[in-house]
Amino acid sequence: MSNRQHTWALVLAAGEGSRLRTLTTDASGIAIPKQFCSLHGGTSLLLDTLRRAHGFAARNRIGAVVAESHRRWWSSDLWSLDRANITVQPANRGTANGILLPLLSILAQDPLAKVVFLPSDHYFADEAVVARALHRAVEQVYIHPESLALLGIQPEEADAELGYILPGDALQPDIFRVAQFVEKPPLDIASALISRGAVWNSFIFAADGNTLLSVYRQLMPEIVDAMETARARDAAHGASQGAMAEFYEDLPNVDFSSRIAQRAANRLTLMNVPRCGWSDLGTPKRVAQTLLRSPAARSAPVKHARAPAYFSLADSHAQLQIAG
Repeated sequence: MSNRQHTWALVLAAGEGSRLRTLTTDASGIAIPKQFCSLHGGTSLLLDTLRRAHGFAARNRIGAVVAESHRRWWSSDLWSLDRANITVQPANRGTANGILLPLLSILAQDPLAKVVFLPSDHYFADEAVVARALHRAVEQVYIHPESLALLGIQPEEADAELGYILPGDALQPDIFRVAQFVEKPPLDIASALISRGAVWNSFIFAADGNTLLSVYRQLMPEIVDAMETARARDAAHGASQGAMAEFYEDLPNVDFSSRIAQRAANRLTLMNVPRCGWSDLGTPKRVAQTLLRSPAARSAPVKHARAPAYFSLADSHAQLQIAG
């Protein structure tokens, strides 16, 4: 665990996982978002991510952003978190808004916060590699609070379903400026990018909270002001979320990568992470590839897990193969 007292982990757990619904729909026809599923049974991907966060942040500095519509699934997984650190979005309005809302909450509690943002639905075959990378990212934002540190994974192959980051000038060994983002290129272009040193965009990043908020104020000031106003109105009425729910009704969907990260290239640094069996489990094809490469053993239980995940992606994939 980091000895930096202002280190926070924010787990991003509000996504729908719509591209994976053929694997995550239960017998009653309800699609369960993939973060509440497991790869091989055992604990959910969300609980695996919380365990990852415990490796560098104190328990009272771990938060999560979730969707109100998913309450039936996340309420048991998040029992160990401080209630003040759970941000419930009234609706899903894109990753930029999904990061901004909990960021405002964290900064209200800790104005000096340094935050590592962790998607809740990823898999790593080698957790030790990513643990070292996360510690390094934390140190980077303490030393260089003016920068946002992105983790790029060394590709294992060309994949047209992933985003890529092309490194620019080297700043330190395995730390670079960002030259270009390329989202889901055709295979031939992906191969060419890899030959030029491009890495997979993991969407894991670390930032000084105030630095990131200043970027938001620059790039989407009206939304920041309106969201802060809604938070203040709700705070004045205790636990009520009426103002935020009303604000979210007309809030546009805003993507973090295109609206924030790609427009703030001067703030970004790219940290290369060695191959570690990473997958975003974004599509049935990606799940199938991961299952072929990963051990078949079930996930080891963790001490804060009360129950197994709602769904095993491996079991669901096997059933589809039999049915096909």
